[in-house]
This record gives sequence, structure tokens and C-alpha cells, in this order.
Amino acid sequence: MRFPRFIDAVSRRSGLPPEQAATVARAVLQTMAERVSGGPADDLAGHLPDEVDGYLNRDTPGVAAGGSPTGPVEFLRRVGERAGVDDATARIGTGAVFATLREAVTVAEFREMVARLPRAGDGGVAPRPPSYDG
Repeated sequence: MRFPRFIDAVSRRSGLPPEQAATVARAVLQTMAERVSGGPADDLAGHLPDEVDGYLNRDTPGVAAGGSPTGPVEFLRRVGERAGVDDATARIGTGAVFATLREAVTVAEFREMVARLPRAGDGGVAPRPPSYDG
């Protein structure tokens, strides 16, 4: 999946204009790179489609290396801050990005990706993509 198709899918799922969907998608992927635990972000990047994996590079401007684990509320706050959007837009956009990622990789790859993100710790509820049984 090429980045424009990825962004179109995020835009459709979230109801955001494509430009804003792209900004939020980049923020989600950069925040994922900052927050992953249990190995380098490069491991996750290998699971992502084509151009999308570039946003998990810790050398991307605005992505801090070695970030400490935080929960879902902090994850969404950072996405919103990075994308310059409000909390509701960050939540909707993040859900759309995760749902689109779920379609772009295998079930095992998606589960591994999500398993490496921090769980609770700030009392928040994780942005959960739709379940997939196939």
C-alpha cells in the first residue's frame, strides 16, 4: 500500500480531510516510534507498507529517541500535540490509523505492533482498532 492510498483510507475512516488525515497519520506513526517497547522501532517499520514505514524512523524530526513508556491517554495527547489537533480529532484519527494499519499488515504483524505499545499507566483507555478474526 502506497502512502497516498493509506492516507485516503485514514481520511475515509476518520471523516478528516486528506491533508489533516496525513498530518494525524504522521503524528500517530511518529508517536508509535517514540513509544514502542521491547525493541527498536525499525522492527515495526519492517511490518508497514512501503512509504508508511519511514514515519517510524526515530531520526524523523520531532521524534524523541528512548521515550519512556506511557499509557493511551498520553499517547493521544502527544498525537494531538504533534498534529496540532484537538483531543477528539486525535482520538478519531488514531483509531482510523490503527484500523488502516490492521488492513495493511498480517494479523500476526498487527498483534506484534500493538503488543509493543504501552498499555495503561495513566488510567486511559487504549485506542482499540476493530477486532479481526480472520
